[in-house]
Amino acid sequence: MSHIEIKAKNKGQQYSILVGNDILNILPPRLKKLCPKATKVGIVVDKKIPKKYKTKIKTLLKNYKIFIFEYTSSEKLKSFNNINKLVEKCLKNNFNRSDIIIALGGGVIGDFSAFASSIIKRGINFINVPTTLLSQVDSSIGGKTGVNSEYGKNLIGSFYEPKLVISDVSLIKSLPQREIICGYAEILKHALIFKSNFFKWLEINSKEILQNKNLNLIKLAVYKSCKIKLYYVNKDFKESGERMILNFGHTFAHAIETKNNYSKNINHGEAVLMGMMLATKLSYLKKITSKKTLLKVLEIYKKNNLQFNINKFFKKSEYSKIVDLMSNDKKNNDKNISLILLKRIGKTTLPGEIKLPSKNLKKIFPKIMKF
Repeated sequence: MSHIEIKAKNKGQQYSILVGNDILNILPPRLKKLCPKATKVGIVVDKKIPKKYKTKIKTLLKNYKIFIFEYTSSEKLKSFNNINKLVEKCLKNNFNRSDIIIALGGGVIGDFSAFASSIIKRGINFINVPTTLLSQVDSSIGGKTGVNSEYGKNLIGSFYEPKLVISDVSLIKSLPQREIICGYAEILKHALIFKSNFFKWLEINSKEILQNKNLNLIKLAVYKSCKIKLYYVNKDFKESGERMILNFGHTFAHAIETKNNYSKNINHGEAVLMGMMLATKLSYLKKITSKKTLLKVLEIYKKNNLQFNINKFFKKSEYSKIVDLMSNDKKNNDKNISLILLKRIGKTTLPGEIKLPSKNLKKIFPKIMKF
């Protein structure tokens, strides 16, 4: 039951991220230490989580009064209306600040639970047990919570850190291949934005991760990704500067998801894969990166059969609407679209360095689509 422990620190606050294989048994002693006055635990859980894991969590927490809140996980869950229902259920059962909300699910469940935790009595203990590769390498780290608006993704939210994150890679064994690819998208993003050693490691090990679900390599990939994300989060917790580098590809991706009405035709990781490739091609067209870098990125996509062409999902006439949605991105601070582009493997442009008027991006968009 060995695990790697990463200490996340921000302005006097500290929590641990535990990464390992079959490490759920560590939950009870950690809760007792972190939340000694807790008597109630609300488990916000994805209905698709295998029953054996739900049963195991309940057994491990038998000394607490347990409340189960089950949801069908999709971006449509992330609404003010659904948040209000969860908060009211917790208040009805007299949850106090000393009690605990545990998220058992992917990024949607984590975002949803964390936001609710941040507003119940102005803040209740929150523990995240991410069960997808995507949430283990991305949304469970950094304290960002949120729900969606009709105007875009995650436009309503707060910054609220967990007391603990337990990333048990054994939980992802039951995931379909599409979900593994979804998580791999964020791993690839971390490899592209931070130095080049991780990218070289990923070139060698992607097949074992994607096709064979090698848990030892996945454990290392999660660990490396957590360390990279925390590097940016610790420097800029409220995302006012350098942390925005983590949004490489995401300005495109969030617009793609919104235009797709958050349907299951395109999941978040697939949108990120498309977004990163669009950002890389735009980097090449704007002479920010070389053709060699573009081809290097294309190579890892094609070698691992990663989806990058949005023509399968959108007509050419819909490109303009995607750009309009990019204009609403929360990272924009004026009428222009702020983008993180790629200079070379391991190096991006700085936040605020690249800003494009929407009309310019609409004009160049058809060229971005040609590979």
